[in-house]
Amino acid sequence: MIEVNLLPVREARRAADFRQQLMQLLLVVLIVMGGIGFVHSEIRERVQLSQSRVAQMQRDIDQFKPQLEQVAGFRKKKSQLEKKIGVIDDLDRARGGPVRVMSELAAKTPKRLWLVSVSTKGRKIHLKGESMDNELVAVFLRGLSDSKYFTDVDLNGTRLEGGDGDMRVVSFEITASIANPKPDDGQSEKKS
Repeated sequence: MIEVNLLPVREARRAADFRQQLMQLLLVVLIVMGGIGFVHSEIRERVQLSQSRVAQMQRDIDQFKPQLEQVAGFRKKKSQLEKKIGVIDDLDRARGGPVRVMSELAAKTPKRLWLVSVSTKGRKIHLKGESMDNELVAVFLRGLSDSKYFTDVDLNGTRLEGGDGDMRVVSFEITASIANPKPDDGQSEKKS
């Protein structure tokens, strides 16, 4: 019988299978490397695009920085001017306040009633006066209560006193708080 040695054929087949598996492995490695290269180039392109956007935004910020500083300066000046205007308005109201209070007192004082003394302490006003009768004092109290310049009007008391000759007078004392009328009221008075 003839003996055939099959070992070289098997080794040749094994070598061919090994080469085929090596080629498949090499192909898979090449495909993976190509995928990684593609993803890398995409990410690199996005990074470059983002960096260019950031650089453009920084140039825009640098370009508009003087205008932003100018706007901030204008806002600061506007705030300072508004504060100054507020102080001027407060001073104007305070300057006209005593004049308006005295004018209101004169307007609300009925005939045959006269004030002997007027004193103020802070926002409180203390009035002393005399009149011909209690009814005039009541009219004066109602007038002060209706006034926008006075609040908490209170009659401290009245006394019947002897005047010149046989004439008798009613002496009275009134306390009240001085009110600040609303700015609109002050503005309408300036216009009239």
